[in-house]
Order: sequence, then C-alpha cells, then structure tokens
Amino acid sequence: MSQKTELARSQSNKEPQVIVDTKTNLNEQVPTFVDLLPEQLQPYWQFIQQYPLAEVVIVLVVFWSLAYVLRQYAINLVQTLTSHTKSQVDDQIVSAIRPMVFSVVMWFGLIVATKSAGFVNGVLAYIAPFASSMIVLAILRASLKVSGLVISALSKDTSRFKAFDVRTEPLIIICSKILLLLVGAYITLLIWGINPVGLLASAGIVGIAVGFAAKDTLANLFSGVFILADRPYKLGDYVNLDGGERGQVTHIGIRSTRILTNDDIEVTIPNGVIGNAKVVNESGGSHQKMRIRVDIQCAYEADLDEVEELLISIAKNHKEVCAHPAPRVRVRSFGDSGINIQLMGWIEEPKDRGRISHLLYKHIHRSFSEQGLEIPYPKRDLYLYKDSQI
Repeated sequence: MSQKTELARSQSNKEPQVIVDTKTNLNEQVPTFVDLLPEQLQPYWQFIQQYPLAEVVIVLVVFWSLAYVLRQYAINLVQTLTSHTKSQVDDQIVSAIRPMVFSVVMWFGLIVATKSAGFVNGVLAYIAPFASSMIVLAILRASLKVSGLVISALSKDTSRFKAFDVRTEPLIIICSKILLLLVGAYITLLIWGINPVGLLASAGIVGIAVGFAAKDTLANLFSGVFILADRPYKLGDYVNLDGGERGQVTHIGIRSTRILTNDDIEVTIPNGVIGNAKVVNESGGSHQKMRIRVDIQCAYEADLDEVEELLISIAKNHKEVCAHPAPRVRVRSFGDSGINIQLMGWIEEPKDRGRISHLLYKHIHRSFSEQGLEIPYPKRDLYLYKDSQI
C-alpha cells in the first residue's frame, strides 16, 4: 500500500473539526481606524500610530463621543417625533433600542481600536470575538423587547390582524423569542469559529438522554404549546379545574399556568396536568356574563306565585344583577321539608359570584321574614302512646 493511500485513509478517519481559528479572519474583516479617516487626516494619524496605547485611547474616545451623540441627540430627536403620535408603542421601541445603539458603537470601537493598534496576537486576539459577541448580545436583548412590544400591539388591533389576539399573544411571543435566541446563538458560535452542524449532530444523542430524564418537563412544555394554540382560556378568565381550584388566570407560560384564587393565593399548575384535565371556563362563551343560581326552599303551604314574584322582584332591584337576560325562577323539586326553588340571574363578572350570592341570600331571608313566608327546616313529630296494660 502506498504512502499516499495511507495518508488519505488516515485523513478520512479523522473526526470533522468543530472549532476553527477565525480570530484572524474576524480581525481581517474589521477596518482600521485610518481606513475610516479622510485622506487629508491620514498622514497625521500615522504619527499617532507610533504610540499604540495612545492610539487605542484616542479611538475609544472618538467612538464614545459618537455613541454619546447618537444616544443623546439622534435618539432624542426620534423620540421627540414619536411622542406626537397617538400610539405609545413607538416610544417604547425607541426606549428599547437606546442602550443598544450606545453598546454597539462602543464595542465596535473597541474592535477597531485593537485592530488599528495591532493588538491581534496571542490573548489579545480574543478581544474581537468577545466584543462581537457583546454586540450580538446587545442587539438580541433589544430585539427580544421590541418583538414583544410589536406582537402585543398587533394583538390589540384585531380588526386588521386577526391572527393576533389576546389568546395567541403568549404563544407568538414565546416562539419569536425562541427564534431570536436560536439566531443569536448561531451567530455567536460562528463568531467563535464553532461549527453548529457538528454540535447538532452530537446534540441529537444528548437530546435523547435528556428527553428520557426530563419527560415530565417536556410533557409540560408540549402541553403549554397546545394550550396556547387551542386557547381554552386567556389571561383574566375565571376557570375551574378538576382538582377544585377556581380563580383568575394571571399567567400562561410555556411550562405552567398560574391562577389567583379568591383567597388571594396564587396557584401554579403544570401545563401537563391542565392538558389532561377538564377545564371549566366561566368567562368563556359569547360574552363575559355569568349566571348564578340561588337555591332556597319554601313551605308547602306557601303560594308559589307569590314566592316567584317576590324572588324576581329581589333580583331586579339588585343593582349588580343584569336586567338582560332577565332573572327567572324555577320550581325544581319537592323536598323532605319544603319545595325546592331556584332563583337564576346574570352578573357581569364571574369573580363577583360569591359576593352577589351572599347579598341575595341575605335579601331573600329578610324579605321572607317581612312577608311572613316560612323557610322550612327539618322537623320531627314525636308521638307518645301509653299502654293501658302496664
């Protein structure tokens, strides 16, 4: 076997290189400060290049001044223009990108300064990749804020953007953030000369192991995606769960959902549990209103027409009971001690169910006493017989 054949085989058996040296390539792509100067000033700058540290300081001062001017004047000018618009979203976007502009200019200035001074060898060669990573981080941070603001603004304009609403907003925001994070991680790996393809190949095996170890967490994540997609409830809805929890939905996350009970206690429920449970959404339907039911009893001797008229009058006179749909009374059954009657009325907010029911019960008790109507309770008659033979 020839030496060339053995050499080719040995090279083919080697694993693909994941990390490559891109420090030199990155430094070569960055212009020097003298390249950015007009031709008239370049001869004067050549004199300063004889003192590398002074050159670095001067370049950093120039870029700091540029960053300050952009942040203090250019951004303020844009913010002044956006302040005259009706929407507050553009003001929030400008505020989000303000620190990004300053950071990007300063870190780019550090790269130019080190390249101009010749600090590109040894440990100093890592300055350019580090500064570039910080630029990506600053842009990524601003992009995450801006994406959330834009999606929230679009979800409020349901007339033009029907795909965006309050229920799909959390899912779209989460997906956009994941996409931005993946793009940022990909660019950062390229900056440091790491081949993402090689990492993805090895991450597949690790992903299988992690999947078995964290199956409950993954179940919650997938259930969270399905909940955000199916939209069984939204933020602010009142829900009842199989476990007896009832409260207002305050947060819909990718892993869990949080509800605030009437006892002012926040309950965090894994999405995997909610995905396999029956959820009663009291705020669902065509409108926000909810019907409450007040169960009472009247004596068998009472006039049912009079009782019905009294109960409807109580409901109509209560300011928190809706006039439309109108309240109604139904006779449900004959009980052991009296006739079971139910008063039904609609209220505006499900959260007021307990309080309004409490007020109605008090008003019914007082009205029955004033009208001489009995609210029956269990009674027992005891008969005593005397045996004459004793």
